[in-house]
Amino acid sequence: MTTTELGSLTQKVNELARNTGKLILEKRASYAFDQIESKGLHNYVTDLDKLSEKILVEELEQLLPESGFIAEEGTSTKKGETYNWIIDPIDGTTNFIHGIPAFAISIALMQHQKIVMGVVYEMTADELFYSYTGAPAYLNGKEISVTNQKECHLSLLATGFPYHDYDDIKNYLGLLGHFMKTTSGIRRLGSAAVDLVYVACGRFEGFYEYGLNSWDVAGGAFIVQQAGGKVTDWKGSGDFVFGEQILASNGHLHTKYLNGIQKYFA
Repeated sequence: MTTTELGSLTQKVNELARNTGKLILEKRASYAFDQIESKGLHNYVTDLDKLSEKILVEELEQLLPESGFIAEEGTSTKKGETYNWIIDPIDGTTNFIHGIPAFAISIALMQHQKIVMGVVYEMTADELFYSYTGAPAYLNGKEISVTNQKECHLSLLATGFPYHDYDDIKNYLGLLGHFMKTTSGIRRLGSAAVDLVYVACGRFEGFYEYGLNSWDVAGGAFIVQQAGGKVTDWKGSGDFVFGEQILASNGHLHTKYLNGIQKYFA
């Protein structure tokens, strides 16, 4: 796929994400949240998650018929030989249930094993973040970039609290204390996709979390990279989409953040 073709496809995916997000918000206004399904400890799904994913899968398959899917709710398990979409229909479902801003649709396109497009639509703020190979990163059509902050004590970090895997809770709390002392603050929004695009547009200098799935991070991590940032796993390697650990930063502070993480997660 050429850069021009990929750009054209991205614009169609942008429109799909925005339209689907607006529909989900409209339906949310009259949705009864008394029948929420649990997929595991502190892991919830609503009918609107399923509806969002169904719409996205059907439309993306029309845009790229040969593609397959890695989708959180399992609407399609079709595997594409070259292209596969990685979809989170509502990243931040707990926020969504409680009416707390910071939930988003996240879409990534993987060509073989490489992400070539990322789209994240934060519904409540009507903010559409996107990029594709060969292009800068954008927020609502305006180019964005990571910050140029080089001082760790002046940086703002985001994280996610462990919600089902508590085996490393002691180390996690130790790391949290380390970053509390060495940065200007830590935020926990409840949506990895939103955390990542906030790094991309300069609202955070970094984001770290473990226990994540590919659909939580693929779209946002790609946008961070296209905005000039750096993304690795906690060993400093590139296995962050499927490796369940991620560190995204403005690049300048990546080594300092990574050194901090590795004191507690060697």
